[in-house]
Amino acid sequence: MFRTIRDIALSGRKVLVRVDFNVPLDENRNITDDTRIRMALPTLNHILDNGGRLVIMSHLGRPKGAVEPKYSLKPLVAHLSKLLGKPVQFAEDCIGDKAASVVNSLKNGEVAMLENLRFHKEEEKNDPAFAKALAALGDIFVSDAFGTAHRAHASTAGIADTLPAYAGFLMEKEINYLGKVTTSPDRPLVAIMGGAKVSDKILVIENLLDKVDALLIGGGMAFTFLKAQGYNIGKSLCEHDKLELALSLIEKAKNSGRKILLPTDVVTAAEIKEGVPTKTLDISKIPENELGLDIGPKTIEAFAAELKGAKTVLWNGPMGVFETKPFDNGTRKIAELLTSLHAITVVGGGDSVAAIEQMGAADKVSHVSTGGGACLEFLEGKTLPGIEIFSRNIKEMAEGAKV
Repeated sequence: MFRTIRDIALSGRKVLVRVDFNVPLDENRNITDDTRIRMALPTLNHILDNGGRLVIMSHLGRPKGAVEPKYSLKPLVAHLSKLLGKPVQFAEDCIGDKAASVVNSLKNGEVAMLENLRFHKEEEKNDPAFAKALAALGDIFVSDAFGTAHRAHASTAGIADTLPAYAGFLMEKEINYLGKVTTSPDRPLVAIMGGAKVSDKILVIENLLDKVDALLIGGGMAFTFLKAQGYNIGKSLCEHDKLELALSLIEKAKNSGRKILLPTDVVTAAEIKEGVPTKTLDISKIPENELGLDIGPKTIEAFAAELKGAKTVLWNGPMGVFETKPFDNGTRKIAELLTSLHAITVVGGGDSVAAIEQMGAADKVSHVSTGGGACLEFLEGKTLPGIEIFSRNIKEMAEGAKV
């Protein structure tokens, strides 16, 4: 169990909330995608509706510990105010007198946003003095920034040495869904792994092989496994230094009674370009001068058959070069399959999220993770600094418990 925002009385308290508002901006500093902001709204509204004095913290971009106007959070204020339906005050700094003046002026049910945390180099260094300066602005700390949970920064971990820490609703959802996949899945559990490189997913695959009933591998990484088994893969992506590893993973699956399904046919082309001539070929017939760029129809059919009876499905990584047509078909079909299953369906961060959003299916699966690196590290079985804080048994935190 871990502590959540439901476990704390909020009225009259200054609630410091770490969110991930690292959103994309255009050249005029307008938000081009507000998904990360909208996903934090349930937590923010809960605090405001229960009389909390809401203080929002976030980073934006990579200012590298110096003030850079292009990374200011100020352009987000008007948009957040519109989404919350109330004014949002802005502090020109995240610590010190400028921050304290704004925060101390808040009344119950009011909200302020602090300036970019990463304008201070001490944030990413998890400097204890900086963490205490942040903590001085609040009575309670709530983290709803799963995307930064794998970072031991002052605002994600260090602050919990001073303030009682609770998970927001988004963080709670991430932990619950990813935790269920890795610790107590409804079976059969099927994992679909894709993406470019085996090296990016080695630890995830190794950890999941002990847990899944079947592992379906597509995308560029599949060709390293195919090459390891002696197939000629033409000019397809291959990590030659990972061939022995690929074979060992296949052997491990056999010895543990787990299934690994690899592509039996692929879509090939001479280059990655829209409109180029393509072929759909058996994996034993890939031409020397062509690349495998997507899974073929027989593979899709085999994957669909394996998914049909699944009760829990994890998808991490596209099945081909989905950004370029027609090599998006395999990824699109997997997205469609997931939305049709009577199962818990979890899509793990990065390109998988981009793919399922591009396919318009993000709201038709059980959960889409907001973390890229954090999601991978969670699936690898690592303890994330920004999650460990919720279960700390620190005596001083008892005053934060609801009575």
